[in-house]
Amino acid sequence: MKQEKSLYERCLHAVLFEIVALLLCAPVMSWLLGVSFAHAGALTLMISLVAMSWNVLFNTLFDRLERRWKAPSAERSFAVRIAHAVVFEAGLILAVVPMAAWWLNIGLIEAFVLDIGLVLFFLPYTLVFNWCYDKMRAGMLRRAAC
Repeated sequence: MKQEKSLYERCLHAVLFEIVALLLCAPVMSWLLGVSFAHAGALTLMISLVAMSWNVLFNTLFDRLERRWKAPSAERSFAVRIAHAVVFEAGLILAVVPMAAWWLNIGLIEAFVLDIGLVLFFLPYTLVFNWCYDKMRAGMLRRAAC
């Protein structure tokens, strides 16, 4: 049976997700945007803080909806994982585009194009990270049950 995630675990999941993303994104954004590493890093950190908050809220709501639609012991299908990643990123776009436009002093269209680049990275990243996390968590729960 699938064990429900505690608030502590949800926060740990979000923090791990964002730390890995920060380590991957800040240097690339600095290079691609031609801004200082500090400027790109600050934007990445702001996006990360918004994303962490959204991650905890969204995953809590998603899990509740998922429990209503299927048996608690059923594993997430690939289609559900894709839907999860797409809806999560769509919600994040609504918060990130205006913030990036303000921080970089660019228009909303330019910020949206930048965010599309981030989404193209984060869609597969979200899918892979969550799959790996779930596999590691399942293994840890099995070992703890023994």
